[in-house]
Amino acid sequence: MPDAPPLQLLSIVIPARDEAGCIASMIEHLEVELRLQGVPHEIVPVDDGSTDETWAILQSLRERIPTLAPVQNPGPHGFGRAIVYGLEHMKGDAVVIMMADESDDCRDVVRYWKLLNDGWDCAFGSRFMKGGGVIDYPWLKLRVNRLANWFIRMLFRIKLNDTTNAFKAYRKSVIDGCRPLISPHFNLTVELPLKAIVRGYTWTTMPITWKNRRTGVAKLKMKEMGSRYLFICLYLWLEKYFSRGDYRKSNGTAA
Repeated sequence: MPDAPPLQLLSIVIPARDEAGCIASMIEHLEVELRLQGVPHEIVPVDDGSTDETWAILQSLRERIPTLAPVQNPGPHGFGRAIVYGLEHMKGDAVVIMMADESDDCRDVVRYWKLLNDGWDCAFGSRFMKGGGVIDYPWLKLRVNRLANWFIRMLFRIKLNDTTNAFKAYRKSVIDGCRPLISPHFNLTVELPLKAIVRGYTWTTMPITWKNRRTGVAKLKMKEMGSRYLFICLYLWLEKYFSRGDYRKSNGTAA
């Protein structure tokens, strides 16, 4: 098992834009699960320019959930930028990035915390390994997802088969060692795990479950993201094979 210092506080960073229909129940379920399992935590929703009641709901929740620490990204906006803003404002020495739409299972957050405390630098969930699963995944989106992840596996020669999923966990030392984070949109979900792998951080996988949102509108637009995913993959492929290890992990951080 990897050797790493014990962890003190888990931050859960949740990018949110116009999620008034589900943000309250999502945070309430998450807080109850973490409290019952004894996980020291803070919940950091990042309001990314919402035009609905998302921010007002977060402020109301804050009055009765002491571990809630919402922030507003003043802009520029974008899924990746919202996550980076949350990472810059979190206090924990470990972080789970989680969606606001209730698609991710709160129980998996606890399992991530346990894996990081076992000494791993990163813990990556997969919906497509034994024990994982998806509920009501749109047919076309699923096919595109599997093709994109197959491409990433072949390009980087890794076994991880769900790189594009945002729901993953990292020690803060990994986040610091992967800076600067340059993806402003959903391509950050690919940049973070691939950069951690390329830079030599330890990682493990576990099965996770995913269900399609019940309220609101999905923010990922596949037509807009293809070139952005390709750019970040090629950028990190060049780092992997041509940087001569200049950015690889050394004594807990990237050299």
